[in-house]
Amino acid sequence: MTGRIGPGLVGEVMIPIRGGVEAFYAHPVDPRDEIGVGAIIVVVEYHPPRTVYVAPALPQ
Repeated sequence: MTGRIGPGLVGEVMIPIRGGVEAFYAHPVDPRDEIGVGAIIVVVEYHPPRTVYVAPALPQ
């Protein structure tokens, strides 16, 4: 995570793709979740062109 996400907030994640890294807008899968900068996440859903829904990979 490069930008915190949470209720009412859109964050940013950097995802390795095709040998590079690309930025995506990130929303929490559970709208109550807050995920901080530097957290390890799992992409649960992708909406083209640049939006993903994420969940924490590890319990917070």
